Amino acid sequence: MIYLDYHATTPVDPRVADRVYHSMTTEFGNASSVDHEYGDRAAAAVKQAAKQVADLVGASSREIIWTSGATESINLAIQGSLPAHPDKPHRIALLPLEHKAVLDTCRIFEKRGWAQLIYLQVDSKGRLDLEHLEQICAEGLSLLCVMAANNEIGTIYPIQVIAQIAQRYHIPFLCDGSQAIGRIPIQFEEWGITYLAISAHKLYGPKGVGALVVRKGCHLKPLLFGGGHQQGLRSGTLNVPGIVGLGEACRLRSLEMAEDERAIVIKRDHLQNLLIGKIPNLVINGDLDNRLAGNLHISIPGIPNSAVVARIRHKLAISTGSACSSGVETPSHVLQILKFPEALIHGSLRIGIGKFTVNQEIEAAAIILSEAVYQIHAIHSTAR
Repeated sequence: MIYLDYHATTPVDPRVADRVYHSMTTEFGNASSVDHEYGDRAAAAVKQAAKQVADLVGASSREIIWTSGATESINLAIQGSLPAHPDKPHRIALLPLEHKAVLDTCRIFEKRGWAQLIYLQVDSKGRLDLEHLEQICAEGLSLLCVMAANNEIGTIYPIQVIAQIAQRYHIPFLCDGSQAIGRIPIQFEEWGITYLAISAHKLYGPKGVGALVVRKGCHLKPLLFGGGHQQGLRSGTLNVPGIVGLGEACRLRSLEMAEDERAIVIKRDHLQNLLIGKIPNLVINGDLDNRLAGNLHISIPGIPNSAVVARIRHKLAISTGSACSSGVETPSHVLQILKFPEALIHGSLRIGIGKFTVNQEIEAAAIILSEAVYQIHAIHSTAR
């Protein structure tokens, strides 16, 4: 079976898995145990991992808060930075294409009367209208939320420019970096980002661990209590093996990201060209000039994506959209906001290529997909 769903999750790099296993079985101490060397070594491993994460994103290791993943990081940033019962509703501006972790958290604030949500304008490619963004910021905001890269169509956003606009108007800026970190350069300190969410399993690390990078001088209220871990901001025994894995994954991305992504974009473009040649009327979605190297989001008008996936699911792992709504089959909110025609929404497929994808898999995937489309088309033609 060929795996091409790298936006949903990535396989753990074997070198990362080795470090995680060692931390689970040999250096298994509790990082909060101060009375013996097992605890000392675990604390040292956590400290080293914080530096590795910070080095990848251009931050200070003191700005790293460990979480269970980007969803928790996003919730901590939004709920922890905004009072639950404000004197007047918060003004939150957000990209309407954000991950559900951002959208749903902000909408809870809106539902409770704690916030007014302002949706930033995007065009049909998912590109952000920077003039509209500046106008909204000039009117004053409690928080600005813009992801670094979209998890469906792969559009990359100009985070450095966005952060500068936010700084100009003294607005805290939350960036969901889940899809981008380890794939494109991010400079937290230099660009002026306030909060940055990270998830290990998107960059060849283990699931269930992530981080929130919090700019020095910004104070958050905790969501979890019980023990006062991490300066009281996030209580709970640290997931040392996961943290070690995230740190090692970040270290490897620092060393290998540029070369890996150059190779990935060549494979992506090759698959794109093969599919264009094999599937009539194929549409490539998103901003083709500013998208993640491994992203290929396509639509096949007249061919339901569910029919394609049902036919190939035991041969080829791709998806009909984001994995953020577990078990819920609904049309992509991203494509709906971009005002895609129904035929393109229902015929859309997300393909994600990664560092472990090989050329033979690209060739085979093109054949599997095109044959499935041909068979479905033949059935539909006969039915007519």
